[in-house]
Amino acid sequence: MKTSRSILWLFSIAFATGILSCKTGSVNLFKAASPHEQYQKKLVNAGLDKTAMGSAWLNAATISTQKALNINIPYRENGYFAADKVPATAYKFNLTKGQKLNIKLNKTPSVGALIYIDVWYSTGQTQKLIASADTLNNPIVFDVDETGTYLIRLQPELLQNVAYELEITTGPSLAFPIKSKNTSSIKSYWGDGRDNNARKHEGVDIFDNFRTPVLAVSEGMVTRVNENNLGGKVMWMRPKGKNYTLYYAHLDKQIAIEGQKVKIGDTLGLMGNTGNARNTPTHLHFGIYAFNGAVNPLPFIDPVTKNPGAVTAPGTRLNKTLRTTSAVKMFSSPQSEATVLATLSMGTVVQANAATGSYYKAELPDGSIGFIQSNKLVPVTEPIKKLKINTLQQKVYDKPDSLAAIKTTLNDGQTVSLLGTFGNYQLIGSAGVETGWITK
Repeated sequence: MKTSRSILWLFSIAFATGILSCKTGSVNLFKAASPHEQYQKKLVNAGLDKTAMGSAWLNAATISTQKALNINIPYRENGYFAADKVPATAYKFNLTKGQKLNIKLNKTPSVGALIYIDVWYSTGQTQKLIASADTLNNPIVFDVDETGTYLIRLQPELLQNVAYELEITTGPSLAFPIKSKNTSSIKSYWGDGRDNNARKHEGVDIFDNFRTPVLAVSEGMVTRVNENNLGGKVMWMRPKGKNYTLYYAHLDKQIAIEGQKVKIGDTLGLMGNTGNARNTPTHLHFGIYAFNGAVNPLPFIDPVTKNPGAVTAPGTRLNKTLRTTSAVKMFSSPQSEATVLATLSMGTVVQANAATGSYYKAELPDGSIGFIQSNKLVPVTEPIKKLKINTLQQKVYDKPDSLAAIKTTLNDGQTVSLLGTFGNYQLIGSAGVETGWITK
């Protein structure tokens, strides 16, 4: 332990002179180099990438994305990054075009400890950086322009003890087209059959009273006001900065005029049943058209947003060494449809890095990561039993690996406490304090 602290102390001197003298300030979200990339460049320029800890930080950034775990949105996690380790964590999740992604991170301490957050759009073997948090860890908020798999990575600066609360949610990127935001007013959805299934519905139908005001769902410009056989009195609007057009149909009255600039909530027209809706109840047909044709508009305006569940796994066990109370399963995600990554035997040692719902995100001594029910784990503070060493010069390893550093040796006849196991190794200690690993 003394040697480890000395290494950290020496590294902190080099770190302070090479990095902290030019610590990053607030960074624009859309700069070419993200805050993480800027910090990485400073590590390299200071020569710290050649040190064991600096190299480990750079490797952790890459490896974490390769080992990203699957989660569903909404998601909430409480976690802890320890200064004597070089951690990074990453997750994969699916998003739909038209949603708005919200990522919030609260950390303790709130100042002086930086956690870099990056978000990528994943296209097979490649990733495209979409957004990065600034160095103040302000929320990341952006409209999802492509349906697919996204990846998020969290990584603290070196030599930082920091606890965090992560929350990832989605909502609509546009406002609702009428004042009463209620999904029950949507009676017909994208893809529903029309004309005896000769064609598919290219939008959603929102029902309300005759002449209900129809509203602009974003800032933008009215591009066309006209009539046609299907839509009756219609209106087209282009949201500011977007590559798609909004389509309002079956209006009883058109109020906005072509070329008019509008703000969210401005009245464009009044709901009716013109066009081929003359024999149906009053409603608004709302559609979205992009370069490749119609797009499902529901994710753009869906007023129903889900909040992540509470974290019930005890936070007091984060950054602690735990062991399994019985044979337990480690899952690929904290959701019910998760894949079983491994079945762990009773007494298996794990590290609790984060908590979500009733699960811990746990790391095995070999670096494998997965989710385990928190009630299946207990601290290693209470020894399983006493072990009597019956081998001369029993080696005690820093890790459960014969190639790991040897911390000390034990003599024949010495008694130690068994705290847990992993593979062919046993974690030993004294009065609940971890000492190291010996072979079984």
